[in-house]
Amino acid sequence: MSQSLCKLYLHIIFHTKTTSPVMDEEHIPQMHAYIGALVNTTGCQVLCVGGIENHIHALILFSKTETVAHVVEEMKRNSSRWIKTVSLKYEKFAWQSGYAAFSVSQSQVDTVIAYIRNQAEHHKKHSFKDEYLNFLRLHKIEYDERYVLSD
Repeated sequence: MSQSLCKLYLHIIFHTKTTSPVMDEEHIPQMHAYIGALVNTTGCQVLCVGGIENHIHALILFSKTETVAHVVEEMKRNSSRWIKTVSLKYEKFAWQSGYAAFSVSQSQVDTVIAYIRNQAEHHKKHSFKDEYLNFLRLHKIEYDERYVLSD
């Protein structure tokens, strides 16, 4: 082939450290917008960012040259630095070291966007841990439950 082509959608999820302060309601949309802008600077395209006070969901269309680890590192490192400038409350804010990335087919993009946008309502009924474990089971990912939300 004389041309490299790629259309890879990934649903990324990550959580705050268990010792970290959570985001205030007023700062959550700002965090989502900031993370979206960070993703776009990597050459990838953010389709949706959502979540609640303690975790993030993002649907990203990856570029043909970018790695998942690098994009997530940029999202977490820079958003953590940014929120610390918003308020002294966030002085000890930190994301957990791990993350999850799940492939999304073209036919499911709209469904995943709706799911991400509905996070506040979803978490009135389901905890993050239950949600996350469900994703791991659905995608047949082996895990040790002791380390799902350990740091």
